[in-house]
Amino acid sequence: MKIFIIFVSIFCLSMPVAYGKERSVADVVEMASKAIVNIRTEEWSKEASEGKKFNVIKRIFTEEEEHEGFFENIGSGVVVDPKGIIVTNEHLISKTIDIRVKFINGKEYEAEVLGSDPEHDIALLKISDTEEFPYLKASRQKDIRVGETAIVIGNPYGLSSSVSVGVVSALGRNLKIDNRVYVNLIQTDAAINPGNSGGALLDIEGRPLGIITAIYGEGKGIGFAIPIKDVMNMLSEFIDEDIKKVILGVFIDKGQNGKGSFYYVSNILRGSPAEKYGIKIGDRIAELNRQKVKEGIKLHSIMRNVKFQKSIQLKIIRGTKPATINIDMKEISEYKPSSIDEILCGLRIAEIKGYPKLKFKLREKDGIVVTKVYKGGIAEKCGLRTGDIIIKINNNQLKSKDDFDPLMIEGLKRNYILYQVKRSDEIFFIPVKLDMLF
Repeated sequence: MKIFIIFVSIFCLSMPVAYGKERSVADVVEMASKAIVNIRTEEWSKEASEGKKFNVIKRIFTEEEEHEGFFENIGSGVVVDPKGIIVTNEHLISKTIDIRVKFINGKEYEAEVLGSDPEHDIALLKISDTEEFPYLKASRQKDIRVGETAIVIGNPYGLSSSVSVGVVSALGRNLKIDNRVYVNLIQTDAAINPGNSGGALLDIEGRPLGIITAIYGEGKGIGFAIPIKDVMNMLSEFIDEDIKKVILGVFIDKGQNGKGSFYYVSNILRGSPAEKYGIKIGDRIAELNRQKVKEGIKLHSIMRNVKFQKSIQLKIIRGTKPATINIDMKEISEYKPSSIDEILCGLRIAEIKGYPKLKFKLREKDGIVVTKVYKGGIAEKCGLRTGDIIIKINNNQLKSKDDFDPLMIEGLKRNYILYQVKRSDEIFFIPVKLDMLF
């Protein structure tokens, strides 16, 4: 009899805990699912028919339907503002030519890229319509604890939510995926299903902990999310403040020696603050505002945090000698690249008329023609060729050469530039990667 009573007591004590937790998760899912969207993007790719190579650690790209050089990516996103601003992964939209978002109620909308941050694998989208949308209120003040309940919600197919529950397994995880280094990720054992990339990691109260970004291919129950604090820092830059990406005027690249990897200056923009302060090609970047620069450090994040200060301190190593350079932030904030085609992109452009029109045998009226591609420049690295016609930048029509600089500067603010290009009878899209410009 005593054994029976003890058994009943244990059973009665355990039931409300399990039931209460299950009901709380159901409440969170019911509330949050309204703000989790399905994202479908269409990309153009020369490699679409060559298949994909996967690492042990992989991104959650899911279904890819190949068709005449185009393929489709499917993922998720989180609405974080009633005006229709959505957070998702940068890798999902980096080459996209068309973005459609679908809510759990079946409503579907077009969206455009508001801004992107390849360093953190974060992108912000804006729904084209002006109505108010359901959203999740995020806060950068949320403290995350190892062991707390973690709920993963995605919307991979636009029909219903993908939900899983687990705990926060670890904080501050670093990993490398396809030459992209992630730092300070949240690790969770909640199952991350295909198409959940860009979805939400929530706590038991329904507050966002992070944005899902990756799974570990050979280990079950190992998934990762970008902390919501990093997301909110980027969001505030594009919503709460005047959008302005500060530019020092250097391109950096990664090198390797016996001591490990390092960043060095690979190119300098003429007339930039970097040139004025004597920075040279080949200089190694050792510290930025007293923070050591190494693989995985988020340089753009440091630049965001210091742009309201009076000066920035840059420590370089030239040969074997270290040097410290103090740069006036006013000069950086006021700097605007000129002659963007030649100085920044490494190409020369012209109107489609006169000699260029005759030389390249062009019939088009709108757009600009590439008359020269400089060796080693951004244009060459992106795959542009002499004779190419740039029709659009970020889906904005180029009617003349005068449209090029304003559209490129707007693209720099967003950290997102996509060219629509015509070559002979072929029309395709080229993403212009400027994330190594500082």
